[in-house]
Amino acid sequence: MPISKCLQKSEPLWKGWDRKAQKNGLRHQVYTVSDDCYVGEWKDNMKHGKGTQIWKKKGAIYEGDWKFGKRDGYGTLSFPDQEMGKPRKVYSGWWKDDKKSGYGIQFFGPKEYYEGEWCGNQRSGWGRMYYSNGDIYEGQWLNNKPHGEGMLRQKNGNRYEGCWRRGMKNGSGRFFHLDHGQLFEGFWVDDVAKCGTMIDFGRDEAPEPTQFPIPKIKILDPDGVLEEALAMFKKTEED
Repeated sequence: MPISKCLQKSEPLWKGWDRKAQKNGLRHQVYTVSDDCYVGEWKDNMKHGKGTQIWKKKGAIYEGDWKFGKRDGYGTLSFPDQEMGKPRKVYSGWWKDDKKSGYGIQFFGPKEYYEGEWCGNQRSGWGRMYYSNGDIYEGQWLNNKPHGEGMLRQKNGNRYEGCWRRGMKNGSGRFFHLDHGQLFEGFWVDDVAKCGTMIDFGRDEAPEPTQFPIPKIKILDPDGVLEEALAMFKKTEED
């Protein structure tokens, strides 16, 4: 009895062409329709692994890790600098889902930069900011602004230690006027000190002390009422 075989269907040509067109592994320069250029590793037709992307319009350059088409891992972002004649590093640190996330350093200018934690392209977490005027802030951040506990050290040596909200002094804190040898401790609302006490602090070593020291307040209690009340309070605590 004759044996008949079923002929296998041949694969359409487009499938083979598509398979060959899929980018996997290390590739040399690959250009987009906007003339952007990428050199590096691929997986399933997406940038994946180590690679360098150059955006022609802005001249931006990213060198680092990629994950399924997005910057993910450690990498450096640079922009062209006409004065230097070469790319200037703008950000160096960790990325997640194409955004700055984790620890990284952002350069805002020659003398102004931030080093610390990021989340979703914004300074969030712990970080230290060096301002161009010589001030330094170190502490907690949220949504690109000082928020939480932090310390601002000014160029002249004065410093504020305390609470911050939305980039301003809010809550309890202490301001050391080291140039005058004084310390203010109190409560702030939107950068304005609302109430507190001022005392001399290192006045003898201050470079510009006030003409007269702050007088000490003496509480008069001729009848001993205050002393008696304090004694009763202590007895109550002991009981």
